[in-house]
Amino acid sequence: MSTSSMAVDLHPSAPKLVLDEFIGTALSSTPSELHPFFESFRTLHTRKLWHQLTLKLFEFVDHPSSKPFRVDVFERFVTDFESKMNQLRLVELGVKVSKEIDNPQTHLTFLTSLLTRINKDTAPDAYILLYANIAHAKLLYGDLEGTKADMDEAWKILDSVESVENTVNAAYYGVAADYYKAKAEYAPYYRNSLLYLACVDPATDMTAEERLGRAHDLSISALLGDTIYNFGELLMHPILDALDGTPYDWIKKLLFTFNEGSIGKFEALAPLLPQEPILQENYPFLRQKICLMALIESVFKRSADNRTMSFSTIAEETRLPIDEVEHLVMKALSLKLIRGSMDQVDQKAQITWVQPRVLSRQQIGGLAKRLDSWVNKLNLVEKRIAPEMLATA
Repeated sequence: MSTSSMAVDLHPSAPKLVLDEFIGTALSSTPSELHPFFESFRTLHTRKLWHQLTLKLFEFVDHPSSKPFRVDVFERFVTDFESKMNQLRLVELGVKVSKEIDNPQTHLTFLTSLLTRINKDTAPDAYILLYANIAHAKLLYGDLEGTKADMDEAWKILDSVESVENTVNAAYYGVAADYYKAKAEYAPYYRNSLLYLACVDPATDMTAEERLGRAHDLSISALLGDTIYNFGELLMHPILDALDGTPYDWIKKLLFTFNEGSIGKFEALAPLLPQEPILQENYPFLRQKICLMALIESVFKRSADNRTMSFSTIAEETRLPIDEVEHLVMKALSLKLIRGSMDQVDQKAQITWVQPRVLSRQQIGGLAKRLDSWVNKLNLVEKRIAPEMLATA
């Protein structure tokens, strides 16, 4: 027996298909607009054209009138020849069909039964996709522990294969993001959500409502993540455009404000924080975060030979009392936002490196001026040493 025929075991509970009987029953119990599908099913099955039959089945489940009949067609018809199908397409079809099952236990039983018939060695992509969808179903039904266990199992396989289709990656990163959202773990939600967006086309694969929700949740996680101080990937992503012209457009401005380290703009937007209670509740953390971003910006604006800063200068730039500056610098060092050393006696911080990040137009303008200044200095040095070089030549 070939490996492909071993990929799926026969459905243990499905009676052997009598094709003419199944088609006859379907034609007598379904609307007339579905009849051409069943006639095609008969022809393609008889001729053993499994690829064409798979495509026709996807057309069928996408037809609005097929909604009440999808599960029955899958369980009575598809299970008869599922071992002949591409296993990833089989799982994609099964996942689509399962959405018609309202009962949580029946839904999970349908998916887990299909999982037992997929061989993870010969069809790892199908196995990952199905495991991710089982995890998502458990998440919807409130089983966080079961969700995490299934996510971990899916990740083990995903991490061991060279490449899979984007739909498979999207299924894993999508459920991982939703899990961490449910747990209110901002940094892992942010990371997995961006990875999910890298696997889909938001313009075509997401509704306007989904884009708005994703942009909102990503923004909140970026602001509240205690290890997220570089918003570059999010600021450049078109998903943020979903916030434009909505009641959340001020959150987009707040993100750019943090990226610029502008305490003045932060204070101007602070009266809007009560519109998003979770931000208002975390105001002390946001205040510390904007001070850290202001410190980074202050260091970045300085030339490499002018990065020894007095505590009083830092206090002025971050609008902090001078006795809180030492703690702020230590926090920045521990988060690896900057590198350098601190002299508590002389009350100075010597910064040797600052974390790179995406720059606004204004910041790029400042960088361009510094580059011009650097080029001018080089020209002056060249003019000074050129005569000496010529004289010794």
